[in-house]
Amino acid sequence: MHEKVHLERHCSVRKTVEIILDSWTFLIVREAFFGVRGFDKFQRRLGIPRQTLSTRLSALVDNRILVLGKKAGERGHQYFLTERGKDLFPTMLSLMEFGDKWLTKGDAPPLKLIHKSCGHQSHPTTVCSECLAPVSGREVSFRDGPGAGYSPYEVKLKSRRSSDPALLERVRPCSVARSLQIIGDRWSFLIIREGWFGVRRFDEMVEKLGIASNILSDRLARLVECGIFSKSDRYEYRFTEMGRDLYKPMIVMMRWGDRWLSGSQPPLRLRHRVCGSDFEPLVVCDHCKQEIIAKETGYELTYTLPD
Repeated sequence: MHEKVHLERHCSVRKTVEIILDSWTFLIVREAFFGVRGFDKFQRRLGIPRQTLSTRLSALVDNRILVLGKKAGERGHQYFLTERGKDLFPTMLSLMEFGDKWLTKGDAPPLKLIHKSCGHQSHPTTVCSECLAPVSGREVSFRDGPGAGYSPYEVKLKSRRSSDPALLERVRPCSVARSLQIIGDRWSFLIIREGWFGVRRFDEMVEKLGIASNILSDRLARLVECGIFSKSDRYEYRFTEMGRDLYKPMIVMMRWGDRWLSGSQPPLRLRHRVCGSDFEPLVVCDHCKQEIIAKETGYELTYTLPD
C-alpha cells in the first residue's frame, strides 16, 4: 500500500475521533455509561469476540478512558470510567441530540433521558457556556488558538470505512450510533470539518486533504445521500440545515480533545456572536438549563434489552 505524507491542520476533534469512534470501542464506552463493568458482561451484552474485546479494553485503558480495578465486596477485576472517560458523556449527549432530531425517521427516540437533578425528562441541548443560549454554527466564529499549526500525517491512498453501520446498532437502537454512522470514519469527518473551514469545491478538497479522487467521490456521495451536503451545479458542496446541526457534536468533541489531548493548547478558539464572548460548548438539560452529568441521569428505554 502506497502512502504519502500530507500536512494536516491541528485538530482536537480528529484526535477524539481516532480514540473513540472505532465501532467496537464506541459500543464498549456506551455500555460503560449504562453501568457495565465486567469483561464477561461486556462480552455477553455485545456478542463481541473475546480477543477483540480484550484488545479494545486494553486500548481504552492505555488512553485513560477506562481503568481496571476492583470494587469492594465483589470478585474479579472490573473496568471503570476515569474522569477523562466520564467527560465523554457530553459528546454522547450531543450526538444523541443530533440523532434524536434527524435520524429517528418519525419514530420516538429509543431512549428517554431523565435528569435527576430537576426530576424531568430531558432533551440534551448544546449551549454557549457564557450566555447559555443554544449554539448554532451560523452564530459561531473561530480563530487560531495557541495550538494552531500543521503537522505531517500519513495518508493511506487505499482507505476503507472504519465504521460498520450494522455493528453500531448491535443490541441497542441508538441515536448516538446513528449519528456515528455518518461521521464515524476518518475521511467523512475530515470532509465535514473542511466544509466548516469554507472548503466547497471537489478539487479544493482533494488538495486540502490529500485524498484520492475515488475515495472523495464515494464519501461525498454518501454525505449527500445522508442529507449532510447538497451539491450545486457548480460542483460545490454546501451544508444542508441537517449538516449545519452536526456542528454542535463536533465542537463538543473538540472541547473534550482540547481538555484531554492538546496539553491546554487548543488549536481553535470559538466566539459566540450572540453574546460576543469566547465560549466552550456545554450540554444542558432543556428544562433546568443545568449541565448534564452521567451520575445525575436516569434512563427509560423504548425497547426491550436482551439479557
